[in-house]
Amino acid sequence: GNDVIIYTVNSFILQQNLPNAQLILYPDSSHGSQYQYPELFVSDVSTFLDKNHF
Repeated sequence: GNDVIIYTVNSFILQQNLPNAQLILYPDSSHGSQYQYPELFVSDVSTFLDKNHF
């Protein structure tokens, strides 16, 4: 991640402290990675939701 809105280190801290959190960093992406990698983003979210029974 190359996010200037939420620095990657802060995302890492959240991932380490939130139960069931998953952090995925997309290459050369910013805060809009869901627009830069839409198919991969939807796949990752679907997998996360299925795995955690949402």
